[in-house]
Amino acid sequence: MKPTLLVLAAGMGSRYGGLKQMDPMGPNGETVLDYSVFDALRAGFGKVVFVIREDFADAFRETVGARFAGRIEVAYAFQKLDDLPDGFSIPEGREKPWGTAHAVRAARHEIDGPFAVVNADDFYGADAYAVIAGWFAKHPGNTGKEHYAMVGYPLKNTLSEHGTVNRGICQTDDARLLTDVEEVVEIARGEDGVARGKRIAGDMLEIDEACPVSMNFWGFTPSFLAQLEVHFTEFLREKGGELKSECYIPTVVDDLIRKGEADCEVLETTANWFGVTYPDDKPHVVASIAALVENGDYPSPLV
Repeated sequence: MKPTLLVLAAGMGSRYGGLKQMDPMGPNGETVLDYSVFDALRAGFGKVVFVIREDFADAFRETVGARFAGRIEVAYAFQKLDDLPDGFSIPEGREKPWGTAHAVRAARHEIDGPFAVVNADDFYGADAYAVIAGWFAKHPGNTGKEHYAMVGYPLKNTLSEHGTVNRGICQTDDARLLTDVEEVVEIARGEDGVARGKRIAGDMLEIDEACPVSMNFWGFTPSFLAQLEVHFTEFLREKGGELKSECYIPTVVDDLIRKGEADCEVLETTANWFGVTYPDDKPHVVASIAALVENGDYPSPLV
């Protein structure tokens, strides 16, 4: 079965100031997301599922989804604040959905085989898609302990010069299996050249810039959805009453590893990652894509 690409595109774009998922970045008006789907297509993916918000669904379908209709199966899922397990309700005052794990859960009815998860506004590179497709070919699924994968990038290649970023900081063993992944927020390089960020618990952490980080490029089998349901339910019991609490994919994976219910291989890629978190990041992304097009890595126009 060909893998599915699950694209998390429901983000508010609060730091960027708009719907960056639809912002032109390529020489012919292509979005970063266009390049992601293009790379997935040529890596052998058979379906793409966009997790979006209902309030911009029509615009998204017309500007992004329509470009690939007929070339790959396209489906949509909505991340809704009230899409919760039985017995739970929205606490008074809650305005935003429940994070990236909740976004994956939103697509549960569209997933029936192996799937990769990516962010809509991150440029991962063609090699990253080829690497994860190769991993899927070797790991079609199993019973018992599940095997998952993550494409890792060194932290130094994922920082922004224009503000802080959030990253899943990863530790691996000699077999490149994840031993720990911790969501760290507000990461930036200080005036002394040291990268620091804040743990979810609130304390500050110095970070080695060579360490691999999660850019939310994951490879899962459908079993992950059932495991996610259990974790998300536990999360709501513990933190559901907090108005700004979020359930992150790296935290779910870390929990499964600690419980011995899954392992996760960190895959190496030669691709360069770049993304748009702030408006001032856009010129770098535009220039980087232009260089790839000029080098012949992508056609122009793309589709």
